[in-house]
Amino acid sequence: MNELAIARALHVIEVVIWIGGVSMATTAALPALRCGVFGADRLAAFQAFERRFVWQARGAVVLVGLSGLVMVMKMDLWARFAEPGFWWMHAMVGLWLVFAIVLFIAEPLVLHRCFNVWAKRDPDAAFAALHRAHIVLLVLGLVTVFGAVAGSHGWSPV
Repeated sequence: MNELAIARALHVIEVVIWIGGVSMATTAALPALRCGVFGADRLAAFQAFERRFVWQARGAVVLVGLSGLVMVMKMDLWARFAEPGFWWMHAMVGLWLVFAIVLFIAEPLVLHRCFNVWAKRDPDAAFAALHRAHIVLLVLGLVTVFGAVAGSHGWSPV
């Protein structure tokens, strides 16, 4: 049972780091970058933030995935994926998958290069699109966290 308690605590801590980082980026860093608060070179300022946080985000996503898998296995929760009332289980896995693909595949292989070119050519449009994408990810993250916490405590809208 200690393994399960540790997995659950680690899961929550890493979700706080991960979704908290998305929240900070969406509500504080990106709006400040878009206004030029950190100087005229918005791309350099963004890269400075990203370089410092990307490994925290990647680590959190890995640990969330591993701890989530441990909990599903230890509690034998596989059947929940067949129940509509446990929609939040699918939401957690889906959100995790989106971030894992973005952070480990799309961003380092494609998005980083494309965004840099776009931000140099049209920084207003590039940073506006980046901000909008983060808003979508934040809303999805918050809905998922709400659903998971409420659902794991008995709430079900279905």
